Amino acid sequence: MRIAYVINSVEGGGAALPVPAVASALRARGANIRLFALTRRDGRALPAMAAVGLDAQVRAGGEGDHAAALAWLNGELGRWRPDVIWTSLTRATLIGQVVGLWRQVPVVSWQHAAYLKPANLALLRRMRARSALWIADSTSVAQLTADRLRIDRARLAIWPLFAMDPLAPQARPWQPGETLRLGTLGRLHPVKGHDVLIAALARLRAGGFVPPVPMTVDVAGEGAERERLVAQAAAAGVGDLRLPGYTEDPREFLAGLHLYLQPSRSEGLCIAAHEAMQAGLPVIGSAVGEIPHSIVDGVTGLVVPPGDATLLALAIRRLVERPDRLAAMGAAGRARLIERFGAEAFATACDEVFARLPRPGRA
Repeated sequence: MRIAYVINSVEGGGAALPVPAVASALRARGANIRLFALTRRDGRALPAMAAVGLDAQVRAGGEGDHAAALAWLNGELGRWRPDVIWTSLTRATLIGQVVGLWRQVPVVSWQHAAYLKPANLALLRRMRARSALWIADSTSVAQLTADRLRIDRARLAIWPLFAMDPLAPQARPWQPGETLRLGTLGRLHPVKGHDVLIAALARLRAGGFVPPVPMTVDVAGEGAERERLVAQAAAAGVGDLRLPGYTEDPREFLAGLHLYLQPSRSEGLCIAAHEAMQAGLPVIGSAVGEIPHSIVDGVTGLVVPPGDATLLALAIRRLVERPDRLAAMGAAGRARLIERFGAEAFATACDEVFARLPRPGRA
């Protein structure tokens, strides 16, 4: 089976990073995979794709030239002649669906995002019949997909886009006398709630909270929000916040922390929070997407309402006041992750999806 895997871009973000694992799993079941990216953006996902031998065709255009992207993909797939078009994220899905219609090639489509822009939601709902199978990256997104796109459950599958790696670097437990290191990982975008985190830290400072040990907070990522976040932190007097920029090795970054924060306004699966649990970190996360299903409140971390700086501040204070308890919470989280997202679970989900893929000649 020849599968054309169509994605928006090869930036170092959540939708592109799982592609090597997904492609490798499909290859192990006999599929021939070729990647088609509608634009490059930062290109940071390409090395991991190349490492597994994934052939990536990357268009030179931008993010708004949809007609040109459609023509490019139609030409590329006309030459390669796939049996299935597999799409990821809204732009790639809508363009892939049109090419599939033109070339009479069946389409399967990922759903990752917990939030869809109203226009995208309307378009996806209108085009929902053009994808023979919809694949959600988590149980929470599956429910959203069934409800908001009005997808029949018979055309909906779940493949959690996280595979637990038992060899991933582990965070070292905090030791008395050490600086307590908190951090978060992700692009600097309003959806990630970094401004909520800064507001929470400001509330702690204004309320007179003094951590029992020295504390730092690192926000690893890049994006258009950098200047605004720096200005917000400076105005609020939050001096223990650092923005080191994009990290080439997110796993090593996580292994250097003692507590992970995910103050997002919206998420689907949220790979970063699961990577943190994989590293043995307790997580304070917003109650969005899959996060509240993965975190056991008070056991593996804490769950707070999205956008609520006051409750986020209280959660941070609660865990920071007893840093000696963090390692045990992180270990509990890692054990939970092994159960939910181990290699066997990832392979089983792949088998179930692969068995449901439209076969050549059957749209």
